[in-house]
Amino acid sequence: MKLKFSIIISFICSLIFGQNNSFEPGKFWKDTDGVHINAHGGGVIFVDGTYYWYGEFKSEGKEGNTALKGVSCYSSKDLYNWHNEGIVLEVEEDPNSEITKGCIMERPKVVFNKKTGKYVMWFHLELKGEGYDAARAAAAISDSPKGPFTYKKSYRPNRGVWPMNFKDEFKSASTAERNLKSWSPEWVTAVKNGMLVRRDFKKGQMARDMTVYVDDNEKAYLIHSSEENLTLHISELTDDYLDFTEKWTRMAPAGHNEAPAIFKKDGIYYMITSGCTGWDPNEARSFKSKSIWGPWETLGNPCVGKGAELTFYAQSTYIFPVQGKKDQFIFMADRWKPDNPIDGAYIWLPVKITHEKPVLNWFDKWNLNVFSEN
Repeated sequence: MKLKFSIIISFICSLIFGQNNSFEPGKFWKDTDGVHINAHGGGVIFVDGTYYWYGEFKSEGKEGNTALKGVSCYSSKDLYNWHNEGIVLEVEEDPNSEITKGCIMERPKVVFNKKTGKYVMWFHLELKGEGYDAARAAAAISDSPKGPFTYKKSYRPNRGVWPMNFKDEFKSASTAERNLKSWSPEWVTAVKNGMLVRRDFKKGQMARDMTVYVDDNEKAYLIHSSEENLTLHISELTDDYLDFTEKWTRMAPAGHNEAPAIFKKDGIYYMITSGCTGWDPNEARSFKSKSIWGPWETLGNPCVGKGAELTFYAQSTYIFPVQGKKDQFIFMADRWKPDNPIDGAYIWLPVKITHEKPVLNWFDKWNLNVFSEN
């Protein structure tokens, strides 16, 4: 009798809340409670048969672009249906805390450290009331993928350290740099030659849009938009994933890239980024390299289909492997709604590699069987 009753209850719940068996990019994606998933700018990890999706918890109105709650987490067995695990890194009421309520916490990414047994979260942090001037990378840890995460500290990465691919002649500033007009050819050349690296050398480099990547040898890297969002930095993390080894490099200097998402297939690293147009979407870019340190080859826009010129009206956040589907990956992106951020929608699409180039084909609706067709 109890079994029959539970089946009836499950059937009623599926009628009320629905049971997802596919992805519908851009549509409101409800969790198992029937509420729109609230995990923006996020990333996904897989632990013991369960996927965990971490993201920015957004609120209503323009104030909702600041952190009023913290970082949220959802869990799923099938990638279609997600259970709300709640806030796993909470903002603090202490006004002296770096993560006090009203700060900005963006693009949280969680990875597991096999040496320490800890789950490590990195995110872009802006201090309350300072706009986007702080440009810091912040770390938190937990014993469980469900949290709670304990905040550790924030950094301006690589303070007092030159990048590995930096020429000796770039280490000295020219007095003429001070008077260059922004976006003039001379100014762009100066940025390429490290003008902003030199500016931030003593206090550490800027860290805004970011992702974390763990390689096959368990080495981890923070990939972050730096130099006023003009250049991507790839920074190696220490063995505990909580600090920097002082080994880092610049990618696409003065290329104006943000929103990095990276994956590796057949020994080749691929990265998808966006341009910098504020909250507005733009055309995605893609790159490849045989080494995490580069050189990185430009591959152009990976998107194909309606809205491809604007990344389907979204911006990249993460790329993760599908368990049980060898070398198959899902691309995650957000459609930002700055006036009411809680309404932001998600774009998830399968990644296809054609002639060593990532391709994102648009689907109104798809499921994991698409990988069997590749």
